[in-house]
Amino acid sequence: MTDSKAIASIDLPFPRFKSGKVREVYCLNDQLLIVSTDRLSAFDYILPTLIPDKGKVLTRLSSFWFHQTRERIPNHLVTDAPHELESLKPFREQLEGRAVLARKLDVFPVEAIVRGYLAGSMWETYRNGGQICGEMLPKGLKFADQLPEPVFTPSTKAESGHDENISFKEMESRVGSENARRIRQMALELYAFGSRVAREKGIIIADTKFEFGRDTDGQIILVDEIFTPDSSRFWRSEEYRSSRAAGSEPPPFDKQFVRNFLLQSGWDRNSPPPPLPDEVVEHTRNKYLQILQILTGKSL
Repeated sequence: MTDSKAIASIDLPFPRFKSGKVREVYCLNDQLLIVSTDRLSAFDYILPTLIPDKGKVLTRLSSFWFHQTRERIPNHLVTDAPHELESLKPFREQLEGRAVLARKLDVFPVEAIVRGYLAGSMWETYRNGGQICGEMLPKGLKFADQLPEPVFTPSTKAESGHDENISFKEMESRVGSENARRIRQMALELYAFGSRVAREKGIIIADTKFEFGRDTDGQIILVDEIFTPDSSRFWRSEEYRSSRAAGSEPPPFDKQFVRNFLLQSGWDRNSPPPPLPDEVVEHTRNKYLQILQILTGKSL
């Protein structure tokens, strides 16, 4: 496989607001044009290999969830079809399917992570006897066990380098007590809603992360992405049950497949990551497309 059809970068004649690990963001007056590339990050590194159509999947899924949740939690989405605006029609080829126009907000410097199952970095911390963001979990849990109730585990949001888990008290010191409490409440509410919707479609959302900003009136707004395979850990319910019986990891429908490859590759996680083999790229792309179809009922 080649990544000739994948998009590594976007070049538009607008002021660039920021270049993220996956998204290119441009200023359009008081709004932001957010374009998702096919770049993939893992362990806080941008990988050298692209995943074709990944940016379109992220945009389509986030748009689906933004519309599903906007009556519960306000979000930054202005339109998910910016290529139809007169001023942006000349750039339709670059924008269609992978761009949104969003409100420009003051984004909080934390990631709001909610975990419903014991997996990922939380499992590593738990089995080493450590606290999870200042909270103690019950003893005797096994990998991929469902937690007694979802837990909120905030982290820093690093523009470069590694994000770090922080306690809720530390989060309060960074964003203010009232903002921290409101963000926690909104994140848990979103996770509960998304989990119910996904479970009806045979999918478990094991954990997920959200980001929030605030407008000039101080209202807290959901930003970035929501319930995508970049920001969430997805398992198929039937495969979860069978894997638990066998004592193995549930097959992922997210970028955990890439993380697993990297962990097994011998990469030291402190140097540029290795390229992904074609079979890993193809498998990852297929999983992203499958979760889009399962959750939204639509394909690209």
